[in-house]
Amino acid sequence: MLYLRLNQKGFTLLELMIVVVIIGILAAMAIPRFITVTSKAKQSEAKLILKQIYSNERIYYEQFGEYWIPPGGTIANKDNPIAFAEILVEVQNPARYDYVLVGTPTTFTATATANLDDDPTIDEWTINELGQLRVTAGKDDAAS
Repeated sequence: MLYLRLNQKGFTLLELMIVVVIIGILAAMAIPRFITVTSKAKQSEAKLILKQIYSNERIYYEQFGEYWIPPGGTIANKDNPIAFAEILVEVQNPARYDYVLVGTPTTFTATATANLDDDPTIDEWTINELGQLRVTAGKDDAAS
């Protein structure tokens, strides 16, 4: 009987449970970091397009002496990618954000708004005529 017990191969239930617990702990540490990294990657879209809006608005201002403001509160997004064609800004598909440009002939504010992770917190970025790129306080949970 002792001989049969020594020749048995495989894992015990306890060994398998320990491995499952270790994998669970590693996953619990990795998943929040993964979510943060993916949110930051998604936010790069807003930052790049807002900087493009700023640069092209400055060029437009140098040429015409005023900033271009779209008529009627036009929103640029994946459904309306060429709303800002006048300043050569096109929102590529698949865009995650909606972009709004408001202002006067001497000032402007461009805003990018989206809900990146399907929670109640809205991700909102703005840039103005001074080139100040900001996340709206209290509205973003992944910008830290």
